[in-house]
Amino acid sequence: QVQLVESGGGLVQAGGSLRLSCAASGRTFSSYFMGWFRQAPGKEREFVAAISWAGSSTYYADSVKGRFTISRDNAKNTVNLQMNSLKPEDTAVYYCAARREHPAYTIMVVTTAYDYWGQGTQVTVSS
Repeated sequence: QVQLVESGGGLVQAGGSLRLSCAASGRTFSSYFMGWFRQAPGKEREFVAAISWAGSSTYYADSVKGRFTISRDNAKNTVNLQMNSLKPEDTAVYYCAARREHPAYTIMVVTTAYDYWGQGTQVTVSS
């Protein structure tokens, strides 16, 4: 089992940057496939990015490709999301999530594919 705690959210102007972090408990963090999702008010939770166990493979939603970068540090049990060129439509609560197996892309973008979730961190981008 793993527990996840996100941090780094806040208020930023359009065009700015934020770096989110997700700290995981447990000694087996490196065996978890990690994802970031977000949920805006009145909308469903949507996939943002994901990263494989060793960090060698990364995946992104089209809406954030080229602006966001996911990374992980297995020695520190953390996964990060660097968000650049932020837009007002990026405003949402951001969640990190974990699962054991490395899934196909069509599966990793679905919320039900993940077994563990953090509590979320708010990101607000002003225009």
